[in-house]
Amino acid sequence: MSPRGWAVLTLAVLVTAGLLTVALLIPWNRPPAPRADQLAALRDLPVDQVERAREFRAALRPGGWAALAVGLLVALLLGLTPLGARLVELAGRPFGGHWTAEALAGGLAVVLVADLVTLPFAAWRQAVLTRYGMSTNGWGGWTVDLLKSYALSAVVGAVALLGFYTVLRLAPRWWWAFGAAGAAGLVLLLSFALPVLVEPVFNRFAPMEPGPLRTEVMDLAARDGVPVRDVLVADASRRTRSVNAYVSGFGPTRRIVVYDTLLREATPQEVTSVVAHELSHAKHRDVLVGTATGALGAAAAVIVLYLLGSAGGLLRLAGVDSIRDPRAFPLLLALVTLVGVVSTPVQAMLSRRVEARADAHAMALTGDPATFEAMQRRLAGANLADPDPPRWEYLYSASHPSTVERMAAARAHARETGR
Repeated sequence: MSPRGWAVLTLAVLVTAGLLTVALLIPWNRPPAPRADQLAALRDLPVDQVERAREFRAALRPGGWAALAVGLLVALLLGLTPLGARLVELAGRPFGGHWTAEALAGGLAVVLVADLVTLPFAAWRQAVLTRYGMSTNGWGGWTVDLLKSYALSAVVGAVALLGFYTVLRLAPRWWWAFGAAGAAGLVLLLSFALPVLVEPVFNRFAPMEPGPLRTEVMDLAARDGVPVRDVLVADASRRTRSVNAYVSGFGPTRRIVVYDTLLREATPQEVTSVVAHELSHAKHRDVLVGTATGALGAAAAVIVLYLLGSAGGLLRLAGVDSIRDPRAFPLLLALVTLVGVVSTPVQAMLSRRVEARADAHAMALTGDPATFEAMQRRLAGANLADPDPPRWEYLYSASHPSTVERMAAARAHARETGR
């Protein structure tokens, strides 16, 4: 069998594995609460809170969608015309025009251009967050965070680019196999490394102080059968007034992180309810499942790029002769960007299913749906979340059930359990 034949077979195996993972490990049997219950929950929310949240989201919406459209347009312009190849060539020329220079300098230049064209929209978002009192960072802090993000992206990108094009050179017929394994490995590595190496770049973390709340959280984790390394408090108030908590890492790096804003705004019972939600992600191995799915997707994407690399029409549009040419990187980036835009609704749908399961788990674990509903009210108010967002926007990008869905689910749980 030829390398191309093996690539097609491997892609079929990866796609099948991904579909089986999604079919077996994503909860599909949890329909949302009836719409009538959601509307009843919406009527119970303060009118001024709902109006302000909708004003806030309406102010953010033009910049967010414009950034998506402009980012996609620029990626396609660079990837499906000779402009991108020319940019890679120009960026590599000061360093001798060697393929390593084009791969590193050229690839990073393309990514930087893609970031810079959407920078005004990021500034727009920061301005709106500041105007509505959601950001406490200031423009100086925002700029520092932006530069940190660029620096981290440059380091990871340089390693990935150099590794990718080195494999292309050393194994021109079988690079897809090594590239797929490397992409999957990078996803796994980042899942372990992010909590330990990257998150501290943007926030400071400290163990939750000993006391009744920490004891309750650790007891809750033990009762749920979830080993947790620690419960940390992040100094999120340096940047935002939003309240949140999350679980990150798995195995030896797993920890529950609570925003300091949550501790200030919520009651201890509400904090416990949020933590119970996060414990569900650990108990059901959602981080591990997401990592495995991401690794399969990354490996499959590399093989798709290999198969598309033989499409003469795309190569001619990009002004290159071979996918192995570093000047073809803008074409690869354009394809990846397009797939990301198209796949966003699917990823959002899967995330909503997982989050709905975590909500149900939290109510079952604490036995307190009333506190869960109260927490959803508080989250919506503190984060200025639209409790019932436009359907088209919800279906495209919402990673969590809406506030009214979660409130209605809490009421349904209370009716079913008599609590």
